[in-house]
Amino acid sequence: MAKDTLEFIPFESFEVGQVQEFGAYEVTKEEVIEFAGKYDAQFFHLDEEAAKESLFGGLCASGWHTCAMTMAMMVENMDKSGRGLGSPGIDSLRWMKPVYPGEVLSVRMEVISLHPSKSRPEIGIVKNKVTVLNQDGVPVMEFVSNGIFPRGKS
Repeated sequence: MAKDTLEFIPFESFEVGQVQEFGAYEVTKEEVIEFAGKYDAQFFHLDEEAAKESLFGGLCASGWHTCAMTMAMMVENMDKSGRGLGSPGIDSLRWMKPVYPGEVLSVRMEVISLHPSKSRPEIGIVKNKVTVLNQDGVPVMEFVSNGIFPRGKS
């Protein structure tokens, strides 16, 4: 699907328990340092040598950078499979393991609940458990996302 074409996924196409897996984002040292320099300038995100003495044992990505990489994978997936109307936010964000340069991240999304809007019958909220995994299948981040999707005509 072309990026300038907006194809929305109907709320009714989701089912609780439905799973999507996608993405293959390679984390680079250069990007870790660049992101940290702009948004999270802590030594363990900026300085390879100093980071060896940190709790993380080496240079690692900011948790916020991990969120941004995840969003990039989610948008790329939307470009292929369709999109929602936006999001009212996320719930319970957890960074579970450090993300290091050289790792390759992917996303697993599981629909955990569906809520048709009572006040706006033309939309519904799809709640997903989003797990970000490294190349070994180890979860590095987890959050619950809330997506707004158009409802079909009843």
